[in-house]
Amino acid sequence: QARKGFQSLVLSGAHPPQMKMARAAVLAILAPAASAVAVAVSPVQKVLQLLGDLETKIIAEGESAQKTFHEFSEWCEERNANLGFEIKTGKSNIEDLKATIGRAVSEIAALESKIEETAAGLATNEADLKAATQIRTQEETDFVAEEKELTEVVDVLTRAIGLLEREAKKGGASMIQTVQAGGVVQALKAMVEASVLGAKDADKLTALVQQAQEDGDDSEESQAPAAAAYESHSGGIIETLEGLLDKAEEQLDAARKKEVNAKHNFEMLKQSL
Repeated sequence: QARKGFQSLVLSGAHPPQMKMARAAVLAILAPAASAVAVAVSPVQKVLQLLGDLETKIIAEGESAQKTFHEFSEWCEERNANLGFEIKTGKSNIEDLKATIGRAVSEIAALESKIEETAAGLATNEADLKAATQIRTQEETDFVAEEKELTEVVDVLTRAIGLLEREAKKGGASMIQTVQAGGVVQALKAMVEASVLGAKDADKLTALVQQAQEDGDDSEESQAPAAAAYESHSGGIIETLEGLLDKAEEQLDAARKKEVNAKHNFEMLKQSL
């Protein structure tokens, strides 16, 4: 019965003090029998030895389990603390990220508004550039036509003056007839009849003189010089043509300067847009 009781204590996981008390009780019960019969003691001693070894083993396992439990408890506490810090840090990061997202949303809205303004400005600039390009194209076309006309006028006047000067030096009959003519137009006709001036050049000069006579005092706004500007001359055909040549050259130079300025202004406007 003592043995069965001791085994039940072992199997029930009794603590070391209880195990020691049980072993003492077993020894007290078995001591008389051991002293009376020496031969029968040997198995009992073996049982006691086995029980002692089992007790030592159980105590060692208990201590090991206690150590493991203590270490695991410390790990759990440390892990709990770390998780607490991580949760706190995570919440702080969440707040920071929410603030960053809020700022990003505001920046996106501002940039979208800026993009719309830039797109509207770009559309306006493109429209302005298109209009300016059309104006510039028309200005260039007008200049080319005006330059061509004035260049032809200058060329015709230069050749006519040269012919008249050569004829004047020769003192030929054709020149006398030209000088005796009643006006510039009549003089040009006389020069054509005398084969001094070609009919085509004479027509251009005649149109130029007639245009000048029609313009009168508005010579500053006309492409051709006014006839009034030449009435102060001595009446000579050469002086009249030279006056026309000076005006034509002035107009040509002014047209070219105007074209250069217009081109420069267009390039500057193009760069600014």
